[in-house]
Amino acid sequence: MKRKSKLMLWSDLKRDKYLYLLVLPGILYFLIFKYYPMWGIIIAFQDYSPYMGVWNSAWVGMEHFIRFFTNPSFYLLFRNTMMISLLSLVFFFPLPIVLALCMNEVGNKYMKRIVQSIVYLPHFLSWVIIAGITFLLLSQTNGVINLMLDHIGYGKVDFLTNENYFWTLLTAQNIWKDTGWGTIIFLAAMTGIDSQLYEAAKIDGASRIRQIWHITLPGIRNVIIILLILRLGHIMDVGFEQVFLMSNGAVANVADVFETYVYRNGIQQGQFSYTTAVGLFKSVIGLVLVVWANWTAKRFGEEGVY
Repeated sequence: MKRKSKLMLWSDLKRDKYLYLLVLPGILYFLIFKYYPMWGIIIAFQDYSPYMGVWNSAWVGMEHFIRFFTNPSFYLLFRNTMMISLLSLVFFFPLPIVLALCMNEVGNKYMKRIVQSIVYLPHFLSWVIIAGITFLLLSQTNGVINLMLDHIGYGKVDFLTNENYFWTLLTAQNIWKDTGWGTIIFLAAMTGIDSQLYEAAKIDGASRIRQIWHITLPGIRNVIIILLILRLGHIMDVGFEQVFLMSNGAVANVADVFETYVYRNGIQQGQFSYTTAVGLFKSVIGLVLVVWANWTAKRFGEEGVY
């Protein structure tokens, strides 16, 4: 039986060798950059010293985790991270779907390509450039928007130094930067929907809204669910660069997240074991959410991620 299985395996490899060659770079990427570094998480249970090395550093067990969970900053970090992620999930995640549905309805293919190119462009801008544009627009002293508000007599607004605007500002930046880029997968999924379904719906007198609701959305439902599950796995990741560039002393109470905390304690202060424990905590939360969301999706008859 084992010999037969091996023969079938080699037969499949020989038959589809070019397909496996196409997959090989992706496999190597994950092995080298994702799985191989995972052995480094053991320093979360050590008092790691670069001079002693991983294998000679003293073991401290769960000490770093206890220190982190009992830290007065834990609640603040958790609250800020979750609120920024939830705002992005609620307001940003649906927008690529809506934009993809609108773009799919554009009949003129040249106009469609122009619109696609325009909405894709912000994705290729770095967060440094986006932060610079934000400062030029919203700066309280010389920002374009504040100058306009002051000109019409409304008065200047402290967008960048007011805690009440910070989370909204980050969400708006994410929407502007990546909404267009997020439509790619949904537009690709829409191309796989059988055109005969639309023709039959037209014959039955269904409007464009009805066709979208009863054909397009059900046709891309699996893609939406899979991307939602994967997004839940990153709910503890809000993006270090964006938050770091937009934060300042006036908004520190709402801007301090796990990434900035790890940067201060790990990179600047050299507490590698402690910050590895923080990173491991985030990863475990993400894993639990992915497993739970995938189980829930399967309970409702969807495919899920695995």
